[in-house]
Amino acid sequence: MTCILFDASPASSSLTKCISFPTANYYIMNSNALSTVEAFLLGGLAACGAVTVSNPAEVAKTRLQLQGGLAKGGGVRVYRNTFDVLIKTARNEGIHGIQKGLGPAYLYQILVNGARLGFYEPTRQFINGCVNIDNRQQHLGTSVVAGAKWSATLGSPMFLVKARMQAYSPALPVGTQHHYRSTLHALTCIIQDEGPRGLLRGVNAAVLRTAAGSSVQVPSYVWAKHQLVGHGILPANSFWTFLASSSVSGLVALAAMQPTDTVLTRMYNQPTRVLPNGKHVGVLYKNPIDALIKIFRTEGPLGWYKGSFAHFLRFTPHTIMTLTFNDMITSFYIRNVRKVEI
Repeated sequence: MTCILFDASPASSSLTKCISFPTANYYIMNSNALSTVEAFLLGGLAACGAVTVSNPAEVAKTRLQLQGGLAKGGGVRVYRNTFDVLIKTARNEGIHGIQKGLGPAYLYQILVNGARLGFYEPTRQFINGCVNIDNRQQHLGTSVVAGAKWSATLGSPMFLVKARMQAYSPALPVGTQHHYRSTLHALTCIIQDEGPRGLLRGVNAAVLRTAAGSSVQVPSYVWAKHQLVGHGILPANSFWTFLASSSVSGLVALAAMQPTDTVLTRMYNQPTRVLPNGKHVGVLYKNPIDALIKIFRTEGPLGWYKGSFAHFLRFTPHTIMTLTFNDMITSFYIRNVRKVEI
């Protein structure tokens, strides 16, 4: 059995999850197998491969979350459900439509992967020291805080651009529309219109979202695996055990973080106005708590959970594909580049 670092969500902390991939076992047990740079590049490549497959579901999630924002009774329903979003988007916008935001999604994965490798461990050790916990101890609370801080902060600008690009539709628009030609054009427009601070719009919601999902993901995975193995349903080292436990973990994490995920999308995409002092602020929501309250009052508790099924379709397969692609790519690299037999 091997423990590897698992990226809990698009802006998630690095948490330890145990799986049984033989190649993963090799390169983790042998500290000389992969350098930090090699692990960063291979991990980023695996994550980009996974996001290529999962991105259409992210487009559907984003549009469903924005639909009927702050409207009594849910407002006008442009899209009925996840599949309706995908069908209508493909019909009106083609393959480019269902893969909107793929460029910033790639950059986001690379940034988060880099944050995990470069900043997570020093930050975790610093926080452990501040609360008198041994630096060698992997404490869940300090791990969540360390991962949420860097992943959310560094990844937020790309997630912001991705959300706005995915929301834009010339045929069936929902929410505020931002028309960007590319990632670079989006970053340039945001800085020109809202100043450099505009790139960090919604970062507080991103931290809350990350912490909410990460705090329950690993415990629920361990619990589900214990139940499956303890009751003799599946063997401990089976891929199907990993698949089933990951699915349960994904559902629990989604339930915990979906409200803040909806808030994050709304805050990223909301229109802004300029105060007399020159500060740019959101027109609809002041902060994540204000957004949660307003959504609850106008759309009810189900308003928090718009796009949940699309989120699940993105989240769980993305997790499994990232780990699988990582194992395959690393195995190929070690065998064919390092010329080492596994």
